[in-house]
Amino acid sequence: MLLTRDGMTENVVLFWRWAAATLLQTLIVTAILVGTASAQAQDNDHAPVYLAGSGNVTLDQHIKSLLEKYLGSQRDLILVSDKQAALIDNAPIVTIGPGAFSRIRQANRNAPVLALLAAQDFLDGFANRSPGQISGVYYDIPLLRQALIGKAILPQAVRIALIATTSSAELYDALIDQLPQYGLEARLFIVDDDKQLIPTLTRALSYGDFLLAAPDNTIYNPRTIKHVLLTAYRRNRIVIGPSQAYVKAGALASGYAPFPVMAEMAARYLQEFFETGTFPQPDYPASFRVEINQQVARSLNIPLASREQIAKAVESKLENRGEQGDE
Repeated sequence: MLLTRDGMTENVVLFWRWAAATLLQTLIVTAILVGTASAQAQDNDHAPVYLAGSGNVTLDQHIKSLLEKYLGSQRDLILVSDKQAALIDNAPIVTIGPGAFSRIRQANRNAPVLALLAAQDFLDGFANRSPGQISGVYYDIPLLRQALIGKAILPQAVRIALIATTSSAELYDALIDQLPQYGLEARLFIVDDDKQLIPTLTRALSYGDFLLAAPDNTIYNPRTIKHVLLTAYRRNRIVIGPSQAYVKAGALASGYAPFPVMAEMAARYLQEFFETGTFPQPDYPASFRVEINQQVARSLNIPLASREQIAKAVESKLENRGEQGDE
C-alpha cells in the first residue's frame, strides 16, 4: 500500500479527486440549466406582441402608443402586414377594427387574436367558436347604458323607440328584458326595406320619448343618418347613440369608452395570455364617458347637465337597479 507524504493512501487521494471532479461537473450542469431557464423566462418576458392596423395611420399609431405604455418595456409591439401575420406561430396578434380582424383570420387561422374596435355582435361568434384563442375589448357600448343616458337627460321618459331590420332585431332582445327594472319600456319597429325607413321611423317616434340607436349599419349609416336625425328633430325627439361619431353628426348623446381605458384592458388580456396561454372572455371596458351635442340640445331647448354628471347618474342607476330614478 502506497502512502502519500501526509499519510493518505493513493486510492483515497484518487477518490477525492474523482469526487471533486464530479461535484464540479454537477455544478456546471446546474448552472447551465439555471441559465437556460432564466433565459427562457427572459424570452417570455420579452415575447413579442404583433399589431395589425386598420389602415388609418393616425389611429393605428395612437393605439400603438397606448399599448406600448400599458404593456411596458417587457413587450415588443411589432406592426405586421397580412403576409407576415400568416407566418406567426402562437404569438398574439392585436387587430384594430373589424377589417383588420377579418384579414388576419383569413391569413392565419391558428394565431391567437385580440380584437380592438370591434362590436360585440361582430366578435362573439368567433370568440364562442375559439374560446381563449379569440377575444377582444368591445368597442360598442352596452345598450342598457345608452338607454340610461337617455333617461338621465330626460328624467320623465318612460318609453324608448327602437328600429331594426328582421336580421338585426336580436340586437335589442336583452335590452327589452332589462328595461322594466329601471322604469322603462321599449317597442321594436321593423323596417322591411329602405323605402319603409322614414315611415317606420315616424311611427316609432310617435311611440317613444326618444330613439335609441344600436350599432346597426343596416339602419344607421352615412347614407341614412341625416334623414333619421332630421325626421327625429322635426318631431322634437332626441336620438341617443349609437356612437361618439354620430353625436358629432347630430345625435344628442352617446356613451363611449376612451381609448386609454380600452388599451389598458387589452394590456391586461395580453399579460394573462402570456401567463396562462389563453385570453379571458371578450368584455366591455369597466368605465365609460358620455359625449353630448350642446348645439342640438339648444336647438331642442333641452337643458343638459355636464357629461360627468350624466355619467354619474347612469352609474347610480346601474348600482341601484333604477331605484333612485323611480323616486
